[in-house]
Amino acid sequence: MDKLIPTVNKLQDVFNTVGQDAIDLPQIVVVGSQSSGKSSVLENLVGRDFLPRGSGIVTRRPLVLQLVNVPRAEGEVEGEGSVRAQFLHLSDKVFTDMSEVRREIERETERLAGGNKGIVKTPIHLRISSPDVLSLTLVDLPGITKIPVGDQPSDIEAQTRNLVFEYISKPNSIIVAISPANVDIVNSESLKFAREVDPKGNRTIGVITKIDLMDRGTNSLDILTGRVYPLRLGFVGVVNRSQEDTQSNKPIAESLAFEDEFFRSHSVYRTIQQHCGTKNLAKALNQLLMQHIRDHLPSIKTKINALISQTEQELSSYGNMNKDSDKISSAGRLLKLITLFATEFSNSIEGTAPEMSTAELCGGARLYYIFNDIFASGLDSVNPTANLTNSDIRTAIRNSTGPRASLFVPEIAFQLLVKPQIKSLEPPALRCVQLAYEELMKIGLSCGNNEMRRYPRLHAKVMEVVSDLLRERVSPTTAYVESLIAIERAYINTNHPDFIGGSGAISDLQRKLERKRKENTRSRIREVNNTISSTRHRSVDGDTVVVGAYGTVEEIVNDMTPTDPSEVDDSLENHQRKPSVSLNANTLRRPGSGSPIGSATHSNAAGHGKFFNSFFGAGSRRDGLHVPSADEPRAGHVSVIPVPNKLSNISGDGTSFDEEIAALSTQMSSDLTTAEQRDEMETTLIRSLISSYFSIVRKSIQDFVPKAVMHLLVNEVCQNMQNRLVEELYKEPLITELLQEDPALVAERDQCAAMLDVYKRAFAIINESM
Repeated sequence: MDKLIPTVNKLQDVFNTVGQDAIDLPQIVVVGSQSSGKSSVLENLVGRDFLPRGSGIVTRRPLVLQLVNVPRAEGEVEGEGSVRAQFLHLSDKVFTDMSEVRREIERETERLAGGNKGIVKTPIHLRISSPDVLSLTLVDLPGITKIPVGDQPSDIEAQTRNLVFEYISKPNSIIVAISPANVDIVNSESLKFAREVDPKGNRTIGVITKIDLMDRGTNSLDILTGRVYPLRLGFVGVVNRSQEDTQSNKPIAESLAFEDEFFRSHSVYRTIQQHCGTKNLAKALNQLLMQHIRDHLPSIKTKINALISQTEQELSSYGNMNKDSDKISSAGRLLKLITLFATEFSNSIEGTAPEMSTAELCGGARLYYIFNDIFASGLDSVNPTANLTNSDIRTAIRNSTGPRASLFVPEIAFQLLVKPQIKSLEPPALRCVQLAYEELMKIGLSCGNNEMRRYPRLHAKVMEVVSDLLRERVSPTTAYVESLIAIERAYINTNHPDFIGGSGAISDLQRKLERKRKENTRSRIREVNNTISSTRHRSVDGDTVVVGAYGTVEEIVNDMTPTDPSEVDDSLENHQRKPSVSLNANTLRRPGSGSPIGSATHSNAAGHGKFFNSFFGAGSRRDGLHVPSADEPRAGHVSVIPVPNKLSNISGDGTSFDEEIAALSTQMSSDLTTAEQRDEMETTLIRSLISSYFSIVRKSIQDFVPKAVMHLLVNEVCQNMQNRLVEELYKEPLITELLQEDPALVAERDQCAAMLDVYKRAFAIINESM
């Protein structure tokens, strides 16, 4: 047990060389308001007057006070033993005059805290060895103050509060809460602070000072016995030296004797002498600290052991420190680092690196994403005919025929239009090359183990060589990709098996026109049906029915015949779905002929002839008869409604509606003979051919560009990187320069090594004491 406190003192000395933030060592923290008697209590415990005195805040830096009990020399009288004091910042100097100790504390305080009454967190470490003290470790903190006085900082309250909580919040600290007896205990700031961090009072001991200054007729019996404010560790009452005793340099031994006499002769306190006096306080603190150390030392040992393992790993991350300056060893190390870098670069691309990120794509996976997502999406976003208007296509067709009229859709116009569209694939392809180049640069920056990063010049030179190599390879890769686009534009292969061709385009166009005609026919039927439903009509035996403006019905004379058969047939077809009309007329026939209008023979001949004539340069002459349009004025405001004799599902002759729709659609092909409709079909045909051929070229580019990037850029860089690095860096004049370590990294490694040494020494100290 007697070795526990010296063990903690040794640990404090060890950790103070590098800071003890990582280890929470058991210690006693003295907390109290300003002028509450903290300094007097500490001086009584030491038995010497050594702390600075004065008005206002005097303690402006934490004072870590180690009291070490040493054997008494022969012939020394109790209370007059020799005292030796030693500061950590002056480890080679021993003080025997306590006045010199006081002046050194003042000088060291002003050195960091200045003369403006401010406080700092950096502690002063003082060790006092004497046969008249019990082994203790105390921390004297600045007094708690509320209002700044004089030139004190305006936030002095917050500063002191933060400093106090920094020490008392540590679980291994025992809190000594100083409260003057002449102030009501409910107003004690020290107990208030202690309660915030130790609400159950398990590690707080109260000290009531200035008991001799209480008003007559009052005492602190209830407080000392725990009736007012209970603490598990209890309260101890002490008598401080007065200001007069301090100024007159009254020996502390006489003050301690006066204290003993006061409690022994007092009618109230003599019954609880075990709770009174500085000697009882010292014994209580000594026992509490030893018990506290004994309880927490195993956990401290475990934590130090864990810190040793962590520090060893951190030190190994800085690389092996080799102080050998032999050139052969340095050359071998340089060659090893170059080889490791090149290998790591290749492994990152192949996906076999030992450490791969799981947060994002990197290395070869990122290249795959560039090829199959970014590049593919870029190609798909190119619309081959988005920037081609119908006017552009018609102009190209006419320019390609010169002064002659075209019999067919000219192939030269198709080539003139498709080549610029193929050129639009070049920007996404070049962007793919650039993205691959940037990704390879990122891979190079991420490579290099911790040992290489010890040498910043070597790492910078390696990245310079890698960058030069990548730039050398990206130029031929870009040129090859551009040549792929130029090759596709140089020869338009219309014999490609996947190309739709002229016949395929015409068939596709026919299907589209057929769908369009059927949709238009159904639309016209609906419109006419709506018109008929609102018109009076009846069944008559004749060619057509004339409904007058006043409801009169007249029969059109035979020489009044329609001039456009297709328009008549359209109107006829529109009436075939009206079940409300019942007609007995004969089939409507074309004037001068015996065949019905809309018969298969006539419609097929007219439809197919005029459809293909539109692609073979047929004239724009229109054969057929003319029927005035709905907008032309007619005498008497008479509506002419062509009425067929045979209506589907009405007359009972079995003619289906779909057959009549097909016949009508065939007749509608005669509408395509106008120049405007021919231009529309030609532009549609050209667009279909361009889209088909562009799709073939896009698939080819999407396949060849990633292959070119891998072959000309990625694989070439991986295969030539190590040779290039050796060629550029493995030179005798550069070896010494490249293997110069980073000074900041050296300092970090040295600090880490010092911490490891401290932890090992602390672990050895604990093993010796246990």
